[in-house]
Amino acid sequence: MVSTQEITTRGNASDAEAERLARVEGAAYRIRHHALNMGEVQGQGYVGQALGAADMLAAVYADQLRFRADDPEWEDRDRFLLSTGHYAIGHYAALAEAGIIPVKELETYGSDDSRLPMSGMSTYTPGMEISGGSLGHGLSIAVGAALGLRYQGSGSRVYNFLSDGELDEGSTWEAAMGAHHHHLGNLTAMVDINALQADGKTDTVLRTEPVTEKWQAFGWYAQRVNGNDVGALLAAFDNAAAQAAAVGRPSVILCDTKVGRGVPLLEDREKAHFMRIEEHEWQLCREQLTAGFEGKAAR
Repeated sequence: MVSTQEITTRGNASDAEAERLARVEGAAYRIRHHALNMGEVQGQGYVGQALGAADMLAAVYADQLRFRADDPEWEDRDRFLLSTGHYAIGHYAALAEAGIIPVKELETYGSDDSRLPMSGMSTYTPGMEISGGSLGHGLSIAVGAALGLRYQGSGSRVYNFLSDGELDEGSTWEAAMGAHHHHLGNLTAMVDINALQADGKTDTVLRTEPVTEKWQAFGWYAQRVNGNDVGALLAAFDNAAAQAAAVGRPSVILCDTKVGRGVPLLEDREKAHFMRIEEHEWQLCREQLTAGFEGKAAR
């Protein structure tokens, strides 16, 4: 026999999870909207990656990361390291959604004297922990940060965002080996697997599959999920959190994503690594994004 108290507890838990899911999905929608607005300033850019990675960024900033919006240098913050400097447009959108930078400032993206250059630079932007762009360095920095925080007795965690193209780099795998050697349970890596690089499809540039098994062979707790499914992402982060410890296994979440996700006009566009979007298309992109989000919420 199930008691009324058990039913109430389950109901409350279910309501809390539904609220959590809605909160992160709403953040992802706004991140995508911000990215489109920023892209329109330049008329082109890495908009497709920002749209594809928006769910990953929302899961981190709206659900996982410990930070203070009014104090980006707070000593006890978790660290989010963006290896892929060209994804900065998505990161800026997430920082604005988190309240770390003003939404109004996004209008300056890529402009002279802006704090928001097209490739992320830590010296310019609040909340940007490293200057990314030379792909393959991010995980090495993350390993050093995680090890340093542990030596300091800090409970802060390190999250490192990588692209599947970065898995071509030997330095990434050296860092992965180092993280396992030092038992960095306070480190979680996220890999955006959108199957596309500047020079073509990932599997034609340098095949990295079976990628899950590779990370496991390097001693990591590895999960592979649909990176555009917020529920699957949150479950993966919950599993990674269960592994988290000052000394333990590092975690990696491998996220299969779609370039241009949420905007059908852009999802199947050729030459999607660096998109040129015509002036008349930007509003159509926003309308498609909003229609898709509102249609999903109504179901």
